[in-house]
Amino acid sequence: MTDLADEARTDASGDAPRWRALVDKVLKGADFDRVLTSRTFDGLRIAPLYPKADGEVPRALRAASGPWTVMQRVDHPDVDEANRLALDDLENGAGGLVLSFMGAAGARGFGLGEADAEALDLALAGVHLDLIALRLETAPFAGHGPRAAIAELAERRGLDPASLTVDFGVDPLGDAVRTAHLPAAWPEMERRIAEAALPLIGRGFAGSVLTVDTRPHHEAGAAEAQELAAALGTGVAYLRALEAGGVALDRARDALVFLLVADTDEFLTVAKFRAFRRLWAAVERACGLDPKPVRLLAETAWRSTTRRDPWVNLLRGTIAAFSAVVGGADALTVLPYTAPLGLADGFGRRLARNTQAILAEEAHLWRVADPAAGAGGFEALTDELAAAAWRLFQEIEAGGEIEAGGGMAAALASGAWQQRLAGTREARSSAVARRKVQITGTSEYPNLAEAPVAVLKPIPAPAPAAAVGEGAVTFAPFAFPRLAEPFERLRDAAEAGAAATGRAATVFLAGLGSPASFNARAGFARAAFEAGGIAALGNEARADLAALVAEFRASGAGIACLCGSDETYAAPVAEGQDETVAETVAETAAEAAARAFAEAGATLVVLAGRPGEREAALRAAGIGAFLFAGDDLVAFLSAVQSAAGIAHNAAAAESA
Repeated sequence: MTDLADEARTDASGDAPRWRALVDKVLKGADFDRVLTSRTFDGLRIAPLYPKADGEVPRALRAASGPWTVMQRVDHPDVDEANRLALDDLENGAGGLVLSFMGAAGARGFGLGEADAEALDLALAGVHLDLIALRLETAPFAGHGPRAAIAELAERRGLDPASLTVDFGVDPLGDAVRTAHLPAAWPEMERRIAEAALPLIGRGFAGSVLTVDTRPHHEAGAAEAQELAAALGTGVAYLRALEAGGVALDRARDALVFLLVADTDEFLTVAKFRAFRRLWAAVERACGLDPKPVRLLAETAWRSTTRRDPWVNLLRGTIAAFSAVVGGADALTVLPYTAPLGLADGFGRRLARNTQAILAEEAHLWRVADPAAGAGGFEALTDELAAAAWRLFQEIEAGGEIEAGGGMAAALASGAWQQRLAGTREARSSAVARRKVQITGTSEYPNLAEAPVAVLKPIPAPAPAAAVGEGAVTFAPFAFPRLAEPFERLRDAAEAGAAATGRAATVFLAGLGSPASFNARAGFARAAFEAGGIAALGNEARADLAALVAEFRASGAGIACLCGSDETYAAPVAEGQDETVAETVAETAAEAAARAFAEAGATLVVLAGRPGEREAALRAAGIGAFLFAGDDLVAFLSAVQSAAGIAHNAAAAESA
């Protein structure tokens, strides 16, 4: 097999037909596309192997050479503590700060409380603003106070605005996605955008005024091409607003910075960042400008974080950070591994910071410009993502299959963009529920004995939506679930049930036949049940069915799950268990076991495997549910919890 694989790789670039023939020989008749190719949620095909890219490829170069900027969040509500944490970050490797104010989506219920110059002076005491980068995150449509405070603080400290790198974070279209409204019709919003930008540009601030932030689109379910299209549509809308306000296009583009999400799919994240540089260069050419490298920021994905086994978030953050840097991010924020649980302590912040320090100082990722250039797989994905995003951007601008045209604001007002992202979000949620998209520590390899981790403050319940002012344009809202939430709710419900009754829900794994025949399905069943907070007992070979049933009774479990091979399940059992009269067979081994466990008092008997042709007979014998790969595990576990009498706790668990 190894020699054949080596030969196949050797022939992949020079003799594709022969390589395919060798692969087909290994597959032994299995469908090539089903086994070896996959598709993204944008519908792009990912092949198992790509030849080297032909010809000269465009480089995705960062705006400045050298290491990227390590950004750390300043989101503690107490200014003195916020200052202490910020100084610790800057003294230990960070090169910039994200000032996250109360009410900002990224603050997750925390954030700096006061937005005046005095409070900022305290929060940034000892911070040399001309030596670091700053990015502002404010409550939706409420950024005037923080922007004015930064400008006043720079004046107080005698700093030249041109010497500061400050991204002021004006993003009304991003705020609109979060809040499902715009404070006014888009022509008026264009005027307000220019009104916010012109004073800061006039003062000489060299950073961006407008941030094209794709985090709300990503959290609402956007796939990679959709996220890129949203960035293009939003960026073009802001360029138009600035130009209408009297800002020359060459200056207007410098007033924009782009923030993309770095997710856990390495190849797609690298390709997404590389593709955006090409796409924005195309926009600049269409505007009559000579393209120059765009400033591209990154933050690791909120929707991929988990409350359960949060240590795995360290791995997710590392993959995302690596991918963003290889893709060409100019600055990067890594979310602390405890972010979905609450306000990170110093340890959580240090790990987030050191994730980048290791990539920069030990892996030296910044020393190679566009390291993915020329690699066939990356180039193919970059090209395909760019093409798909450009087509969708054209629909946003001029109309198409779903979008009515008229730009990003019109796509939001019509509900077309919500419809597009909802379809992708539902497809991904289904893939998570069926474990086609696996979440380590949550839907795969759950740890029922995990110890709690420390946070400074637990994450608060979401605040009620603010009232919409007179003259606002409202539209259909988006949903922003994290991927792990359905399984987390199941775990919460199970724990709430255990707390209420003093007894945890358990399932007895009844291994039928030899260990070789039942171990695989028993392991699969254990992981599946524990993903819903149901501890698995048993899984030992027993002499006969009577011994298994006796052990089930002794275990105290209310649920029994039969585990065995298809051959074991189908083995004939004679009436009265008399194997000397096989011609009078009335049921199979699975049916006999189901009947025995049901008679022993099991509230639910599950069979690990597909029901096949004997489903009716199995159900008649007492099987209440079937557990198999590809089924909706969330729905299955919800039904199991209901049978275990803990479904009544689900609402309380969800609110918790």
